[in-house]
Amino acid sequence: MQKVKGTYDVLPQDSSQWLFLEHHIHNVMKKHHISYVRTPVFEYYDVFHRQTEASDMVTKETYDFEDRSGRKITLRPEGTAGVIRSIVENKLIAPNHVLKTYYLGANYRYERPQKGRYREFYQTGIEMIGDKDAILDAELIQIAYELISKLGIKQVVVKLNHLGDHESRLAYKEALKNYLEPFKDQLSEDSQNRLSSNPLRILDSKIPSDQALLKDAPRLDQFISDEDQKYFQDIIKILNTHNIPYEIDTKLVRGLDYYAHVVFEIQTLIEGFGSQNALGGGGRYDNLVSELGGPDVSGIGFALGLERLLLACELQGISFEDSNHIDVAVLHLDKHLKKEAYEIYKFLQKNNINVDFDFSNKTFKTQLKNAIQSNLNYVIILGEEEVANNTVQIKNLKAETQETVKKEDILNYLNKQLG
Repeated sequence: MQKVKGTYDVLPQDSSQWLFLEHHIHNVMKKHHISYVRTPVFEYYDVFHRQTEASDMVTKETYDFEDRSGRKITLRPEGTAGVIRSIVENKLIAPNHVLKTYYLGANYRYERPQKGRYREFYQTGIEMIGDKDAILDAELIQIAYELISKLGIKQVVVKLNHLGDHESRLAYKEALKNYLEPFKDQLSEDSQNRLSSNPLRILDSKIPSDQALLKDAPRLDQFISDEDQKYFQDIIKILNTHNIPYEIDTKLVRGLDYYAHVVFEIQTLIEGFGSQNALGGGGRYDNLVSELGGPDVSGIGFALGLERLLLACELQGISFEDSNHIDVAVLHLDKHLKKEAYEIYKFLQKNNINVDFDFSNKTFKTQLKNAIQSNLNYVIILGEEEVANNTVQIKNLKAETQETVKKEDILNYLNKQLG
């Protein structure tokens, strides 16, 4: 039996990296007073398959099935729609209030697995619902940047674009479609399909021949209103004030059709990271809340891929503190002393010492060998003589020294040594 293609196991030697990253995410969100929300990993089909959403993610990549009652179900391919559904269903939106939530969990897309990209993958993201304000947009971008930069990842840049309001995008879509129509036969198959459904997505094509045809195409910024241009400049001014590195990318549209106004993508230029160098991204949406049955309010959000973050850290030689680090192990010279050794282990554990205990019946020699290989600092050794004298031997494996310590003094001794 093997794992399903596009999935992976988090093994014990890698789990500390995941735990550290998840802890880091929760800490940053807590700092910014953003509330955690967790939604089901599957939703009704219509939550994702909306008439206004024609992205590849929805049309080609979702895992769809009927349950035993014939209901159409979809494994979530992204976090936003399910979070908005939950917010609307539970009536969490209040007038003159910005609701700030974040999520962390698995998503599923049937796409070609590649380095750092899987069919089951984990994302964290934020959704801020209830107001449209350049300060809020800039704040969200800064939090996304902080989540990445505080991990120590270098060569990070925020790519920015403005898609305009509904009317601006309609006008631009028509202009772009009219421009590309004479070149339709020269476009890639995907771009030909997008020409009628959503020509904006052609801007994001990675096919060189498509990009060559777009060289003289109309630009989106030519269709954006003065009001929206000012809104975008207000965001940029705030990012400048807070030294967030960014670049304007007029071809950035992101992969989901619900985005409007500002969109952004956070990228890193790391050798070996692959052609898809995005760590995550997001943008503002005007109609998503109302499409899912809520009031006519705006929102903004982003998502970051955890696998991508860990891959970026690995390629840049960034290692996290091992949350499973052990300072001391309790060893016994004979298996009939195992119970007494176990009681010392439980005592130290209850007093917040990072302690380990070998639950097998290995010989003392094997126990000590394993402790040395685990790079422990100290071992506590219990033998017949120690039990009789109510003492233990504490061996410093680094300094290769050993001391006799009374049982009642073990905790004080270790606290002093471990600092």
